[in-house]
Amino acid sequence: MTLAITAFIQIVIMFFIILVGIICYKSNLIDKDMNKKLADLVLMLVNPLVIFISYQRKFEASLLTGLLISLALAVVTHFIGIIISIIVLRKKNNNDIAIERFAIIYSNCGFIGIPMVNGMFGSEGVFYLTAYLTVFNLVVWTHGMITVSGKRDKKSIIEAILSPSVMATLLGFIFFVSKIMLPDILNKSLTYIGDMNTPLAMLVAGVTIAQTDIIKLFAKIRIYYIALFKLIIIPVVMLLIFNLFDIPRIVLLTSVLACACPAAATINLFSIKYEKNYLYASELFAITTILSLISIPLVMIIANILV
Repeated sequence: MTLAITAFIQIVIMFFIILVGIICYKSNLIDKDMNKKLADLVLMLVNPLVIFISYQRKFEASLLTGLLISLALAVVTHFIGIIISIIVLRKKNNNDIAIERFAIIYSNCGFIGIPMVNGMFGSEGVFYLTAYLTVFNLVVWTHGMITVSGKRDKKSIIEAILSPSVMATLLGFIFFVSKIMLPDILNKSLTYIGDMNTPLAMLVAGVTIAQTDIIKLFAKIRIYYIALFKLIIIPVVMLLIFNLFDIPRIVLLTSVLACACPAAATINLFSIKYEKNYLYASELFAITTILSLISIPLVMIIANILV
């Protein structure tokens, strides 16, 4: 039950920050234009720094095996997520199909995952989570960005691969395996900036949610359909598959927890950036985040029983 309780507490903390964002919008402290600037700040500067700094740790060969297993699990998770999203979400006349598929595939593994994993498994768990984050960022900034933007030309793909987060991921890994450590004063400076990641992303999410009709939001059946796959079906499927192999418990649980997180906050940021239906994106983010108060503890209980 400790896993479930820790997960619940971390999600509640996020809700309070989102509430601040809602208040900021309602009080005109942050408007739509400023929110777009904040979204760009998170995507282009803060998030890449978080990724890079996560690799600034002492290299240990014993950790590398677990890290590689985590990478493999993350690749499998995203691949299966993409396949499931294509199967259960058909285009037809749905103009928001890209946003819905994005919501099913990509989880809030950084904003929610990091504090939860840290509380449950400590620094070792966070280290393994960086492997999941590595794959997440490589895929979200290529497949995810192309999915939302709708651009599949060569230029767009190159732009996605050369995005700040992907570059930060590759550079961070190179520094880790090369045992290159930044000077302490520089490391701390970048860490301070990276610490703004969760608050800023949640503020942006709150401002975006404030522009929706919360009451009508809960009456939209389609959103619950998306949430069911994102929060329950895919995480449980991955849990059952992973449990068939001899995987270290902490690595397995970290991967399942990352997968079980609600829709990525990036769905709001990308929707704003590429002028898509950002209100619907915020609704998907809001509902999956609210329901994760129940779903994540439930998935962790199932995992604790099986693993």
